[in-house]
Amino acid sequence: MLRLGKYQHLVHNTGCSCCSPALQQASRRLDEYSRRGFLAGIGATAIAGMMPRSASAQTSGQNSKTLFRQVRLFDGKSDALQSGVQILIEGNKIAAIDTANSAPPSDATVIECGDRVLMPGLIDAHWHTVFAAVPLNVLMTGDPGIIFAASTAEAERTLMRGFTTVRDLGGPVFSFKQAIDSGIISGPRIFPSGAMITTTGGHGDLRMPTEIPRNAGQLSQGELIGGAAIVDDVGDLKLRVREQLLQGASQIKIVAGGGVSSPRSPLDMTTFSEDELRAAVEVAQDWNTYITVHAYAPNTVQRALAAGVPCIEHAHLMDEETAGLIAEKGVWLSMQPFLTMDDAASQTGPGAERVQQLFAGTPRVYEFAKKHGIKTAWGSDVLFSPELAPRQSIMLTHLSNWYTNAEALRMATSVNADLLSLSNLRVPYSGKLGVVEEGALADLLLVDGNPLEDLDLVADPEENFLIIMKDGKIYKDTL
Repeated sequence: MLRLGKYQHLVHNTGCSCCSPALQQASRRLDEYSRRGFLAGIGATAIAGMMPRSASAQTSGQNSKTLFRQVRLFDGKSDALQSGVQILIEGNKIAAIDTANSAPPSDATVIECGDRVLMPGLIDAHWHTVFAAVPLNVLMTGDPGIIFAASTAEAERTLMRGFTTVRDLGGPVFSFKQAIDSGIISGPRIFPSGAMITTTGGHGDLRMPTEIPRNAGQLSQGELIGGAAIVDDVGDLKLRVREQLLQGASQIKIVAGGGVSSPRSPLDMTTFSEDELRAAVEVAQDWNTYITVHAYAPNTVQRALAAGVPCIEHAHLMDEETAGLIAEKGVWLSMQPFLTMDDAASQTGPGAERVQQLFAGTPRVYEFAKKHGIKTAWGSDVLFSPELAPRQSIMLTHLSNWYTNAEALRMATSVNADLLSLSNLRVPYSGKLGVVEEGALADLLLVDGNPLEDLDLVADPEENFLIIMKDGKIYKDTL
């Protein structure tokens, strides 16, 4: 029996909505300004040396020390808590994990935790930073200032939900990431993909009918704002992959099939050829990183596997044969646990049938993943609404339908961090994520309660996350 809980009523918006009809309409309205104009509001703020650091961080400085005393530790890897622990933070790293109750350094700020649970910050492996909480009617206005303001507010809310790191899988996020990393605005660490790369007619093709046929060399509005790149030959594919890497992409997202909310790209379709996918894989490998592929249908997933792709997004329609191939090749599966219309938009026309296929496929895919031992990451993939965005936390609790609470929390911490490490030399942060161990980055949550016993604690971060630390700085402290 699937466990849906008390949160079903909270959301009435999107599943995998990267290319909804309303967003396609928005892209036409965005004709009023160029990609450069859209990014101006973001880029103008991302000048690290000329602005003060974010005022919302309560501690800062490379030499600062913080000691969390008397904690029960979930280290991101274990099945149980470790009691009687104190954790010393120096600068942005975990300096010591002490079970001997040593005297604190004289220059350390001491936080008495009273046997509360300390754990790594959460990681979302499928997020869209710039568009997560921008309502569609705001997108339709084509006002870059409002879009940036809404995205800035949501970045802080994402961090306040305990998500200290996200893997961004589509959107003009490079300058936004720079603004967060510089401390100008508050938000999670971002592993950016940049524009999603698709073929004509693929799920990432945002064009309106008025933009068809395409004039040679002329970019669509969706491409101009950095949301997508449409390519139909190997040369252009390599060019667009390299352009994202040039801008700082830590990985590349390729759209190899159709989508739920794009009416002209059905779920069963497959776009790129095996040779084209292999060319993209080779370019990413030349840059010491990887390709992840959006795919639902079994044949689409299998083609990506044959091309050497190391990570698949979604795969809700795959069969057991395909699951076995994923396991055999050691490929990652990045899944999103869509269960009901509370997790996905109310669809009309073709989308209504397609989203039901996802709901039916979700339990089956998780069963395949467990049976075959597939390396499985977790992501939320929620978009376009400040009311919807809190579903990010709730969707994590869906994992308890198939996994223990410890397994679910590992997936959202150390396991997702293992996936992020596929970026190899393109990893944008120096230090280990998703674990509490000496030398790891100090991204930590202090939880009022035991999430290994009650996973629903993560669904109410405002109440239950008493301290949120990212990079050694405290962004929330209600203790």
